[in-house]
Amino acid sequence: MESTPLPETLRRLDALIQQGGLARSEFLDIRRLAVRTALPEDVVDTLLRGGQPPAETVNERVRSRIKALADDRLTRTGQRMSDLAGAISRQLGVSAFWARQVCAGDKVPSVELLHGLVDFFGVEGGEAFFTASADEALDRELRSLLAARSTPEGRAVVPSASPGRDDVRGLALRQARDLPEQRWNVLNATLKALLELDDQEGDR
Repeated sequence: MESTPLPETLRRLDALIQQGGLARSEFLDIRRLAVRTALPEDVVDTLLRGGQPPAETVNERVRSRIKALADDRLTRTGQRMSDLAGAISRQLGVSAFWARQVCAGDKVPSVELLHGLVDFFGVEGGEAFFTASADEALDRELRSLLAARSTPEGRAVVPSASPGRDDVRGLALRQARDLPEQRWNVLNATLKALLELDDQEGDR
């Protein structure tokens, strides 16, 4: 098995976590990483611990990741499988029966249709999102996380024990894309109140 950059990426993340005085579990949310990579949570956990995932063929990867994306979409939206299959059928020009089989993990799409599923689900990395090995898939997501936590000069950005205004604002903005709208509204209101309080104290 060829080596991947994952061990080095994990080493850099551990250094970042240590620098910020954080717990690894706080920084690396297994459930979130599983959703972002369409990998099973136990596989993500194994990889984060430095272990090896179960062997799988490329076709098995494709089937399982499409099914994971479909299951996540159904859970988040409350749609029925027939609704999702119908949407894929209309967008990709395939039968709803075929779309249902693919979403259930029973069929492997052609390369052309896999490209269409990249657009439908809005995943990053193109077709490689579905075909890359588990460690490559996790490494891609962790590198994205590292980039979001770094300055343009390459320095790590971590939340301090007593963050100032810019620390809180920057951290909130970096994490905003993953917050549900209701939680973001609560966070936004809290931050605004704290900043207004800070301004009032500064005027005294």
